[in-house]
Amino acid sequence: MSARGLGRGFESLIPTDFNEAFDPTASEDKKSSKLVEIKLTDIEPDKDQPRRNFKPEQLEALANSIAEHGVLQPIVVTKDGAKYRIVAGERRWRASQIAGIEKIPAIVRTLDAQNRLELSLIENVQRENLNAIETATAYMKLKEQFNMSSADVAKRIGKSESSVINTMRLLSLPDKAKHMMVEHGLSEGQMRPLIMATPEQIEAVLPKIIEENWSARKVEQYMVEQKAKKKAALAAEEDAKKRITPSDERAESLSNRLGVKVKVRTTARGSGDIVIRFKNEKEFEKLCSILTA
Repeated sequence: MSARGLGRGFESLIPTDFNEAFDPTASEDKKSSKLVEIKLTDIEPDKDQPRRNFKPEQLEALANSIAEHGVLQPIVVTKDGAKYRIVAGERRWRASQIAGIEKIPAIVRTLDAQNRLELSLIENVQRENLNAIETATAYMKLKEQFNMSSADVAKRIGKSESSVINTMRLLSLPDKAKHMMVEHGLSEGQMRPLIMATPEQIEAVLPKIIEENWSARKVEQYMVEQKAKKKAALAAEEDAKKRITPSDERAESLSNRLGVKVKVRTTARGSGDIVIRFKNEKEFEKLCSILTA
């Protein structure tokens, strides 16, 4: 099944940055590459980079972060004549330009190092000795830093494209959830239903999954129930809004104007009563002055 068959925009749910703490070839990368600071003007984007859409508001937010904290994750480049070509991190490079900094930390790879890392990542994944987050990170590294599509990754490691995409979606989980997943040996099946949940929902349910050893099916059922409850609550809220009558609105308007609780009761014939409640004599005197003004 292709990414298109999984639903429109499905692959857009996969993050474009990953936590290098889960990178299975990070140590090898350090051995075969060198970390330096390079002038932004000496760096050029890769013309063959498939990602061409950079949202201005996201670049601005990243630029603000870089201006305050610096570039926390180096970009990856290769030497290309007198310049350096970006392998991964064009978003950070663009945001750094906006932030007005002159140099950026970069990992410089040679073509040989690039090929060795690609082979190492594929071998790591094929040996199946990685946890799900490390596997997801390896897939993402192949996509981002080796210019592969999800279909290319799937073909190289002998899995379906949908399987590769689903695993990479785990990277959208909060970092705390990813670390807990690895620490407690939670499976991809147990965590996948949490991908679309809010951080608050994840934080609330994760201890239950761990302590009670919930199955993937139970996690899925729980999230379906939570979604149904939320939908019912929203429907009830909308229904309550629809039941508000003109007299309710007028009562609220009078309450706001007078500063006390006002209740309007109407009959089918259109007649009715206005009940104004006051707590004490002082409040009564205030009402009288307002009404007789």
